[in-house]
Formats: sequence, C-alpha cells, structure tokens
Amino acid sequence: MMGYEFVALSLPPIVIGVLAAMACALPGNFLLLRRQSLIGDAISHVVLPGIVVAFLLTGTVAALPMMVGAAAAAVVAVVAIEAIRRLGRVESGAAMGVIFTAMFAGGVLLLEQSDTSSVHLDVEHALYGNLESLIWLDAVGWQSLIDPAALALLPPELWRMALAFAVVGLATWLFWRPLKATSFDEGFAQSLGWPTGLIGMGIVIMAALAAVAAFDAVGSIIVIAMFICPPAAARLMTNRLGTQVAWSLAFAVLSAVLGYVLAGYGPIWLGYSASVSAAGMIATISGLILALAALFGPHRRA
Repeated sequence: MMGYEFVALSLPPIVIGVLAAMACALPGNFLLLRRQSLIGDAISHVVLPGIVVAFLLTGTVAALPMMVGAAAAAVVAVVAIEAIRRLGRVESGAAMGVIFTAMFAGGVLLLEQSDTSSVHLDVEHALYGNLESLIWLDAVGWQSLIDPAALALLPPELWRMALAFAVVGLATWLFWRPLKATSFDEGFAQSLGWPTGLIGMGIVIMAALAAVAAFDAVGSIIVIAMFICPPAAARLMTNRLGTQVAWSLAFAVLSAVLGYVLAGYGPIWLGYSASVSAAGMIATISGLILALAALFGPHRRA
C-alpha cells in the first residue's frame, strides 16, 4: 500500500483501535483483581439503549449526549435489578442477567425501528463496530500529520477516543495508590480512611467512559474482550501490578494492530477476496494472546 493510502485509509482506524484497546485495558486490570471483570460485560449491554435513546432525543452521536444516555441507562438498570431482587425475591445474578439482556434487546429493537443510517448507527454497528469506515479522506500522505488544516479533518472518533484514554490514564495515575490498595486489600484501604465504595464506583465509571468512547470503533459487545483479555493475559505474566498494567497495554496494542492488519489482509493472503470485521479480528487476537499466556506464561499456575 502506498504511503498516502496507508495514512488515509489504515492509520486512523489502527490508532483508534489502539486507543480503544488501551482505554479498556486500564480499568480492566482493576476489575480483574477485584473479581469484577464481568462488569465490563454488563456495561456493554446496558449502554446500548442509553446511546440509542440519546441519539433519538438529540439527533447526534456526540460524546456528551452518549455519556448522559449511558449513565441514565445504568441508573435504570440498577433500579430495575434491585426491584426484581427485592419484589420477586430473585437471586442477584439472575436479576442482572434478565435486565442486561432485556435492555440490550430493547436497544437492538430501537435501532431496527429508527432511522439512524445517517450516522452509521445500526444493529451491525452496535454489535461489532464500524472501525473500517473511520478513515481520513483529506490526508494526502505522511505530510498531513504535520498539517494543522488536515489534522482538523481527522475522524472525530479519534479525538473522542484519545480524550477518553487520556482521562482514564490520568485518573489511573492520580489514584494509583487507592486503586492498588482497594484492589488487593479492601479492609486495609478502609483502615486508612479511603472511601472504598467511591473508589469502586470510580473504576466502573472509567470502564463506562471507555466503553462509550469505543462504541463507534468496536461496538458494545466485542469491547468485552478488550476489558478482559489483555489484563487477564498480563496477570499470567507477572505478580506485580505496575508490570501487569504495562503488559496489558502492550497486549492491547499488539491485538489492535495485528488484528486490524489480519482483518484487512489475512483473507487476501489466504486467497479470499473480501476482508473480515476488524473489531472481530482484534477480539480474536486478544483471545489467542490470552490462550498463549495461559499455556506459557510464567505465572500461569499462580
């Protein structure tokens, strides 16, 4: 591929995929240590109807309405789960399963009955994203990377994802000690006077921010792999949290880059004419990395 074609057609999706994978991996590390990894699954199901309703009310897929819609959907989910658990005396896990799947199904039905084609918001987009279409048609080559006018025309999803990663990364750096303490020993953190409940909520908020920002790139389902696979693989490589986070970011970058390349060129190398879903391939590579770490990681028996 020529340089100008790569910059215009492949570089932005790769960068967006890398940022999405890293933004999800950071809170995923702490969810993993707290044995709450499936919160990422819950978030991915709950945000869909909130995002769709936010679009129907505002007519835009800007970051703020999407975040407000996702937050409102999360509140509705929490209230509904608690109501079912208390009034129906249903076990918490069953109540969560019912609400999460029902809300996701409701979001899918809303998509099917709404005219969202103008913003590429449809059922396929919700399931496995729209990464391949996030291209930079105004780029004319590598020199566009230092051209302010061309940079202003980058896909807005890139700036949104970069901002989300910056916020999640800054929050992780600022609250590293409380996050570390509450993830390994909540009782010790409470003895130090740290608000463990608030810190736990902060982790969930970071995960929700990453999930909503990554919606355009990888959808609301495949994002689950980004929350779980890189941190889980990293956990098998080390027993030190800082090193684990570094490994998880490295695995996130590797899965995003390799996944995008293999999605676009792998079928061609095998003799097929069409490419496959980039987000799906990124999730597949993430799973393969986890499998390799489970087989050969130095701490796989820890």
